Amino acid sequence: MNNLPNCPKCNSEYVYEDGVLLVCPECAYEWDPAEVVAGEAGPVAIDANGNQLADGDTVTLIKDLKVKGAPKDLKQGTRVKNIRIVEGDHNIDCKIDGFGAMKLKSEFVKKI
Repeated sequence: MNNLPNCPKCNSEYVYEDGVLLVCPECAYEWDPAEVVAGEAGPVAIDANGNQLADGDTVTLIKDLKVKGAPKDLKQGTRVKNIRIVEGDHNIDCKIDGFGAMKLKSEFVKKI
């Protein structure tokens, strides 16, 4: 019995191999299984300790951060709940209690 994945387009279980590609006979979709695995990874964020961060994690700031245009700084030890990993230089999108929506760099946080 072969253990091939279901079709990513129509979720059919009747997938077969054709050389290096997988083919779905129901919707005629062809794909390379190596590309699908690499494509699903999405953005990656690594914290200050080298741990990989994921959506929904809770993190703590490791240093005071000055925020341009804000009356006060973000203090070391501030907890940030339910983060989202996004593409870009500031790769964490979050809401900080008492401060509001913020984008942070993952190098200034550590996973709890």
